Amino acid sequence: MSDPHLSGHYLSGLSATIVHDEIVPSRAPWLYHVAKGQTLRIVDLEGNQAVDFLLYSTADDAERYSAQDTVAAQGNLFLRTGTKLMSNEGRPMMTIAASAVEYHDTIGGACSCESNTLRYGHHTKSQHACVENFLEANLLEGRGKRDIVPNINFFMNVPVEADGTLGIVDGISAPGLTVDLYAEMDVTVVVSNCPQINNPCNAFNPTPVRMIVAA
Repeated sequence: MSDPHLSGHYLSGLSATIVHDEIVPSRAPWLYHVAKGQTLRIVDLEGNQAVDFLLYSTADDAERYSAQDTVAAQGNLFLRTGTKLMSNEGRPMMTIAASAVEYHDTIGGACSCESNTLRYGHHTKSQHACVENFLEANLLEGRGKRDIVPNINFFMNVPVEADGTLGIVDGISAPGLTVDLYAEMDVTVVVSNCPQINNPCNAFNPTPVRMIVAA
């Protein structure tokens, strides 16, 4: 294949049948239904791109990802290989089956027009943000702002300092690195391929990611 984004290199380790393979442009939303037993691979194509991520039960979207239950279940703030992503009903929704980076964030939240204004100045008010991406994708299935819960930030580095404050620093990813998520139930995945340009989470330059679903 001539397009490096579609190189078979990114399929290594996925021995099952590929049922969906899509490039999500920089700054864009994405929604997909992943069936129980399928694996979703997220590929950071160019490196240092934060991928904001929500989960809803396909059977009943009142059941959705819970950062609180996930942190409590594993007794750790960071998401690593083996972490079960828990729902607000206390059930595992997906498991991080493999990760090419050491850990991922679930406490830094999603950027919004309001938080951009507070952190970076009023001139950022018109900039596109992850909350808008989540809302755009969720509206396709009748969900609104109240359905946007605290999210996961794959590949994002949010260290907790000794005094308890949070930092948002350079990501720990690199071109071609991946995270694999195994579906423990039928789930609706909603992604914001983060448009943030005011902090280092995207190296100040949002780039595409690749989503591969294997059965």
